[in-house]
Amino acid sequence: MLTIKPVVLEGKGVRLEPLAEHHGEGLWEAGRYEEIWTYMSMAMRQPDDARQFVDAALKAQGEGRELPFAIIDKMTGAVVGSTRFMNIAKADRGLEIGFTWLTPSVWKTKVNTECKWLLLRHCFEELGCIRVQLKTDARNLNSQRAIKRIGGVYEGLHRNHMIVRDGYIRDTVFFSILDREWPKVQEKLQLLLFGE
Repeated sequence: MLTIKPVVLEGKGVRLEPLAEHHGEGLWEAGRYEEIWTYMSMAMRQPDDARQFVDAALKAQGEGRELPFAIIDKMTGAVVGSTRFMNIAKADRGLEIGFTWLTPSVWKTKVNTECKWLLLRHCFEELGCIRVQLKTDARNLNSQRAIKRIGGVYEGLHRNHMIVRDGYIRDTVFFSILDREWPKVQEKLQLLLFGE
């Protein structure tokens, strides 16, 4: 049985902090770029959208359904995005890492890779997960490549899986990493991050 509680995950370049109301302004600054939201179920078009994002995330956390994080650039102290644990299956010792978005200035840097390493390490080494799921819009080829690059195993396509922004009916690609695969994935992530 998983016990999920708020935790700070500290890396070399990023810190994942439990999402809180005080992150709202930083989330707006990081999230006010339309290109972030192309494949997401929402968008940040005004500062109030950031407040609603935080409120919804904290409500889901309060209900035990999710654990959201703010992604902090350790060098600048700025919020550069958000991610979360979701679809938590406590009895089955599994969860999903998702709803991840980053401000464009950190795209194609090590930020997302380090976030995934911190989250996966926590899942497998602290929480005792046996399965971690990642999914993405079938149109989002960059995200699919990124998930495969870190060791996510393709599981299949769920057709007409979700209705997202503007009523678009999306197909969703599912990936997973299992506990027995974690040592190799960990090795790959450390090579990508630290060259070790």
